[in-house]
Amino acid sequence: MRIGFIEDTHLHGGTQIWVTEAIQAFIERGLDVTLIAPENSWMVENNRQTNARIFEYDWHGIVNQGKQFQEVWTEALSDCDVGVCTVHPPRDGFHCSVFAGQCIKEGRLRTHLIPKTGTIVPSYLREFYLPDEGINSSVIAIADFTRQYLISNYKIPEDKVKLLYQGTDLVRYRSSLSAKKEAKKRYLVPEEASPILGIIGSIEPRKGHKVLFEAIKKLVVTRFPNIHLIVVGDGPDESSMKELSKRMEIEDHISFFPFTDEPKYIFERIDLTVLPSLYKEGLPNVLLESMAMNVPVVSSNLGGVPELVINGVTGLLVEPGDQDQLVSAVSEIWSNQELYKKMKVNTRKLIEEKFNKTIQFDKYADHFHELTEPSR
Repeated sequence: MRIGFIEDTHLHGGTQIWVTEAIQAFIERGLDVTLIAPENSWMVENNRQTNARIFEYDWHGIVNQGKQFQEVWTEALSDCDVGVCTVHPPRDGFHCSVFAGQCIKEGRLRTHLIPKTGTIVPSYLREFYLPDEGINSSVIAIADFTRQYLISNYKIPEDKVKLLYQGTDLVRYRSSLSAKKEAKKRYLVPEEASPILGIIGSIEPRKGHKVLFEAIKKLVVTRFPNIHLIVVGDGPDESSMKELSKRMEIEDHISFFPFTDEPKYIFERIDLTVLPSLYKEGLPNVLLESMAMNVPVVSSNLGGVPELVINGVTGLLVEPGDQDQLVSAVSEIWSNQELYKKMKVNTRKLIEEKFNKTIQFDKYADHFHELTEPSR
């Protein structure tokens, strides 16, 4: 079997890390893999050393949907049994899954196209998920919330939407004394810092950094004068957030660090993970990784997050954009150390029971075989 992955992005977030790990996992299972991604993108550069067959294209030029791009994608997909396409935002009338469907149809390929999604964007068109009724196609939803939304709102038949959690690596994301020591070297914060919070991911408006900064300022004044926030990532708002921390006079309570492909050291360093997103979340990998490392979570109640963050058990949920609820949630957990310790145990337990990446990769492979073997 050959599995194709389409990643129409230059981003290097949780989804791209998962796809990279999936490529390696399927190769190790004896499957063939093709990657279609923009030239010089993070995805391409980080998979050059694998045995995946890579097809690159001009990310800006492809929006014109010229014949040369269709030829590249058609060739790439020609011997793929399945083509897994992350549903990224449309660009100037171009959408990756629609274009892939066009290549499959006009190339008369047998490839089964699988748009894969976790987030819900109400403005997205149905064709982003089922691009063409004339080809073999179905959807993978990585959260049950997402699956139910696709069925209810887009009227996609239930048998066309498969729920498959992504999972996380329980070996890689396991706390240890040696990793904790290394984390203290990598992520320097004031000696007296307590509690230490972490926000990991792209620094952009929807991620809610500003709301979290406002909560931090209140917590410094009212509850925890030594609280510290570690901000890890990059993005369009990085400079403005650094300036904001200075204007709010909380720069001594916030440390910025660049994107890392070794996030386990962040989780070894922090006491709580915070996800204050304002909209557009599916089932964030950062929460899976955090919980695997026994780090409880305070998160906006969005998308599939409640499938992970069980209120009062593995963390606390807050309404998006509500700084006062963030303040209350952090205070409630950190002021009750007995509750905090129970949450630390519960987080890892839930991940072991439902989100073991090794098991999930097997489920993905089984699903691909089920989709294609009857017609092969």
